[in-house]
Amino acid sequence: MAAIEKKNRPRRMLRTLQVIRTTDVTPHMRRVTLGGEEIEGLDTAAGPNIKVFLPRPGQTKPVLPTIGPDDRPVFPPEDQRPYTRTYTVRAYRADAGEMDVDFVLHGDDGPASRWALNAQPGDYIGIAGPGNQAPPFREAEWYLLAGDETALPAISTILEQLPDSAQGVAFIEVADAAEEQTLRCPANVQLTWLHRDGAAPGRNTLLEDAVRAVDLPESGVFAWVAAESAAVRAIRTYLRTERGYNRNNLYAVPYWKAGVAEEEYHDERHEEMDAND
Repeated sequence: MAAIEKKNRPRRMLRTLQVIRTTDVTPHMRRVTLGGEEIEGLDTAAGPNIKVFLPRPGQTKPVLPTIGPDDRPVFPPEDQRPYTRTYTVRAYRADAGEMDVDFVLHGDDGPASRWALNAQPGDYIGIAGPGNQAPPFREAEWYLLAGDETALPAISTILEQLPDSAQGVAFIEVADAAEEQTLRCPANVQLTWLHRDGAAPGRNTLLEDAVRAVDLPESGVFAWVAAESAAVRAIRTYLRTERGYNRNNLYAVPYWKAGVAEEEYHDERHEEMDAND
């Protein structure tokens, strides 16, 4: 299914898509390929992030919000309101009418993991975007990338888009060696996988320790960090207070907070994101 040009179709911010297939990239990372008529005209140039809307128990389709006069979403009543999460588009193939979204699997602990674990071809999901909240990224002489598995799709995309001449390091925290993926990485960007090996996600210092151990250049560095809230705060504090980084060469955003659902963490997360300003 070929995508049509935006000028021939109004921008559609809210869409209902269907599962085409699922692929287990690793034991705890499932790639869900989405498609359907409403994927036509999708514009990933607006940014890599989307909001996904997941059906509540008993629903076959999520009840999507409407867009109010102020361009803000107006959600249905609480008992019909979809579960909402933020994800990075891993790949978009306009000619095929397909979009890949990678979900971290952690059992039935959360609605997103539960949905991905049980997703079958034909199942429905809603999305908004892409756009907004695109992770700011600046050209630099040297790059520091750090994140856990929730940031893996974003880091993968960044690595794929870096020029072959890029230099730097990338740290990705995962459960164990089985969660490593084959990524395209410039020859002079050192990719290191950090294994928790039984340590609780979001309750360790693997990323912070790795960042502190790097012999960072004195200038020309851009740092991009995304992970659990406490890890991001620790790394941001280190880079700002001990290394002198600021908003011009550091972007650090929490993707989640240990023990807290995204709905409960929404306002605090955006306060953390505002700390980049």
